[in-house]
Amino acid sequence: MTYALWIVQGLLAALFLFAGGAKLVLPLDQMTGPVALPGWFLRFLGVAEVLGALGLILPGLLRIRPGLTPLAAAGLVIIMIGATVITLVGGMVAVALMNLVVALLAAFVAYGRWRLAPQRGSSHPSVLRPAS
Repeated sequence: MTYALWIVQGLLAALFLFAGGAKLVLPLDQMTGPVALPGWFLRFLGVAEVLGALGLILPGLLRIRPGLTPLAAAGLVIIMIGATVITLVGGMVAVALMNLVVALLAAFVAYGRWRLAPQRGSSHPSVLRPAS
């Protein structure tokens, strides 16, 4: 299970680093979607996606506060639920289904790192670590 979680975490991190980085680098007039969103909100989403991507990988890799990984994944689930709704409102069903799949993968990581295969980390106990 741990290998599957790491693979999904890596793929999601790459996806969100790319998507979030693009939202931070591209000019606002090039980021048009099915529903017009304010520029500041797109930049905020870019920052949240990049931080979420880093939160998927770095806590487990560095063994510092690994309890943050399920929180990062849960935050990305919330972002992807919003993306699914926005694309459905815009009439793009295929894109909405892809967003839903990404949300489900992030939910798998959140649940997997919280309950199925939690990572052990630094000497500072995490509040989110389930009781053994």
